[in-house]
Amino acid sequence: MTTHSFEGPKWRDDHDRWWFVIDPVIMVTAGLITAMGAILVFSATRGPATDLIPADTSFLERQIGFAIIGMGLAVVAALIDIRRIRTLIPLGYLGLVVLLLGVLQFGADINGAQAWYRFGGFTFQPSEPGKIVLILVLAVVFSQEEISFRRLIAGLALAAVPLGLILLQPDLGTILVYIAVTATMILLSNLRFRFLILLVLVAVTAITLIFQSDVLKDYQKVRLTVFVLDEDAVAELGPDAARVAYNAEQSQIAIGNGGLFGQGLFEGTQTGSNLVPEQQTDFIFSVAGEELGFRGAGILLGLFALLLFRIWRTAVRATDQFDRLISTGVMAMFLFQVFQSAGMTMGIMPVTGIPMPLVSYGGSSMLTSMAAIGLVLGVHRRRYDYASRA
Repeated sequence: MTTHSFEGPKWRDDHDRWWFVIDPVIMVTAGLITAMGAILVFSATRGPATDLIPADTSFLERQIGFAIIGMGLAVVAALIDIRRIRTLIPLGYLGLVVLLLGVLQFGADINGAQAWYRFGGFTFQPSEPGKIVLILVLAVVFSQEEISFRRLIAGLALAAVPLGLILLQPDLGTILVYIAVTATMILLSNLRFRFLILLVLVAVTAITLIFQSDVLKDYQKVRLTVFVLDEDAVAELGPDAARVAYNAEQSQIAIGNGGLFGQGLFEGTQTGSNLVPEQQTDFIFSVAGEELGFRGAGILLGLFALLLFRIWRTAVRATDQFDRLISTGVMAMFLFQVFQSAGMTMGIMPVTGIPMPLVSYGGSSMLTSMAAIGLVLGVHRRRYDYASRA
């Protein structure tokens, strides 16, 4: 299989500069999603907001701060030279492994997972920026004109190291994101068809063995399966299953309350009563469903669809396979997280701790999402950049 290249248009004016070559649709769409996310985070965390108890704005202020810093990272990621990116990839991968090892020893245990470093009132989750590192590493490995079996094994081994360390935390949601990104980038690389079939068979076998072994803890298996079980089956599985089912049920009640037009911003009964767990992070979409209704939640998902389309368009028009795989990896990361995060709140996907990009509260997620957007903008910009490549 050969790699196709797409040549961008020549400059009309020698005085034009590449830093004017941007994709305004990506920038505006990401900005609108981030703004909606900040409003939803404020609604989920403002508290009773009575005359005696003013609204809590601390989460909103932090989210806006994270977004501003993230925009700076996006600019850096968009403007950095491609040769510098390639040079920093090995160092980034080594740093990721060290951070993941360190969090197992010195990390804070939050909601049953030792996946965060705690610094005063702030936390840092190294597996979040690790998603970008993984995308860049796999883009290097699979950007050849033809992927040999040895190169395939090398790519899988590089992905397996952070996956194994995250499994020890354990953080099931992040593991699923890493797997989705890896599978998508392999699928869209120049891999021979017979290797792809072999890889699918191995993956199915491995997943079956994992579920039948003790690798996954009981509560992790419950999270993956409780959304397809009835009440009797949930009761038989014990208190862990009941708790997970209760959380999912409260989220579905919130979305059902919203109806077509929603109960109104800051007027959600489930949201205001804090009945939905982690509603500012994992279950943020339930806030949109209850307060903005089907109309508002649909607008949010529509903005994500437009953003994903533009990222895919950037991938198709990329000038080489390395850039194409970067955009493909970012698209897979966003697509899986949005689908899983929204689906979890509606009871059609497993209950896993996956934030909705640019919407859920959290610095690690926001900075990672913004940096990923910057990488895609850099790929778009390089269509017009005729400098020598590494």
